[in-house]
Amino acid sequence: MAAPTLTVDVPSEIVNEVVATRRDLHVHPELGFEEHRTSAMVAERLGALGFEVHTGIGQTGVVGVLRGPRGGKTIMLRADMDALPIDEENDVPYRSGTPVHMHACGHDGHVAILLGAARIVAARRDEIAGTVCFLFQPAEEGKGGAKAMVADGVLERFGIERAYGLHLASAHPVGQLGFREGVFYASSDSIEITIEGKGGHGASPHLSVDPVYVASQFVVAVQQVVSRQIDPIEPAVVTIGAINGGTTHNVIPSRVRLLGTVRAFDAGVRERMSERIERVLRGVCESSGATYDYEYLWRYPVTSNDVEQTRYVRALAERVAGAEHVADVPKLMGAEDFSFFAERVPACFFSLGSNGGPNSAFPHHHARFDIDESALATGVRMMTALALDAPSHAP
Repeated sequence: MAAPTLTVDVPSEIVNEVVATRRDLHVHPELGFEEHRTSAMVAERLGALGFEVHTGIGQTGVVGVLRGPRGGKTIMLRADMDALPIDEENDVPYRSGTPVHMHACGHDGHVAILLGAARIVAARRDEIAGTVCFLFQPAEEGKGGAKAMVADGVLERFGIERAYGLHLASAHPVGQLGFREGVFYASSDSIEITIEGKGGHGASPHLSVDPVYVASQFVVAVQQVVSRQIDPIEPAVVTIGAINGGTTHNVIPSRVRLLGTVRAFDAGVRERMSERIERVLRGVCESSGATYDYEYLWRYPVTSNDVEQTRYVRALAERVAGAEHVADVPKLMGAEDFSFFAERVPACFFSLGSNGGPNSAFPHHHARFDIDESALATGVRMMTALALDAPSHAP
């Protein structure tokens, strides 16, 4: 049986508004849990459209609720709002106006897309069978804004049964909708280590316990966790991103501080990484007479898409955007705190290609990251389609 027809038009007036909104947010980026201007804009616009607006969820999160005239499921559409502590290097009219604040991951586009969809859906609310929650989330970039909203009871408070989200992707052609069943993004955890030695003169290392040497041994040795203790078909990453210690050429410091990230696609692998890393650290410290302080920070779990939901959204994308604009995409070692929603309710997270040429091909978190804004209309079309269709047709 053929799927029912679903027409989603995005008028040029709304496309222009979405682009203008994205540029305004790009000029005024706000870091995680500091999205006060952004949240206020979102709340004001949703209120003007007749949404039931709830603010202050997970600190700066906003939820706009639209109830249809007939019964159905309650779904959520998510957009993250925060920027990154990066100094923008683009020379564009909408360049960030705040030093060391930049929308370098596309969250400005996500907010603009969802606000554009909200405007269309508000005008078609009589077509909704169920309830749609437009969820604007703070602090995706490492601070766990989704976790904060879940802890604030957002899912239970609104009775959310399904969750959907998209992410602009500079690795994919502009307008391409990318899907993956099951694991999509890796987990992301952090390690913080202080190695305590015994300081002294650089000319007399035998009278000291050199924490720089011990730290160097650890950085090399910890890679055996991935290469020799993890099944080769289960990828994992341990990266030491910062080593800080010492002040000058000829002094052995008393301590060295290391910061790192740990990634995995399998929840079981993730659970065992902390103990394995500490075992290596303990060994190199004991062999040199150093001591250590070790902290493993559990941050984002694996983001895994529900199979039925992903098949449903993929089929919807083919209906709305055309099969030629839909693709299967590989899983990513990056992380996403949409995982906190996907752990609790059936969910689908998908990508929206934003690479339209060299200026929009820079990787996410790069100081020259930008998007081809023609992708925004496709995002509006998909979020609108989900709002109109998912409450009554999602499995």
